[in-house]
Amino acid sequence: MREFQELYSIEEIDDFIQSNSLAFLFISRTNCSVCHALLPKVQILMEDYPQIQTAHINVDDVEAVAGRFSIFTIPVLLLFVEGKEYIREARIVHMDLLEEKLDKIYKNVALD
Repeated sequence: MREFQELYSIEEIDDFIQSNSLAFLFISRTNCSVCHALLPKVQILMEDYPQIQTAHINVDDVEAVAGRFSIFTIPVLLLFVEGKEYIREARIVHMDLLEEKLDKIYKNVALD
């Protein structure tokens, strides 16, 4: 299972996105059962994408993240390519569809 880097401020989040050509954010909340069930599944899935840098943000620790990314529910999964948002999944995440989206982007970016 792949460990995600913990981010604790908007500045850390922005630096993470800008310094990694492929940046994946998993945004959750402490008392969210859906978040706790989904995170291990996503960590396992991300093992197949070693070039994607991964991070976790707890909205309870960084409340400004909700406004920064227009988040209205959790969990939220975001993939940025060269600083631009390419994937956004929220609340109910279908792992097979997420994997298909990641595959398409990952293969196209890896060819560049």
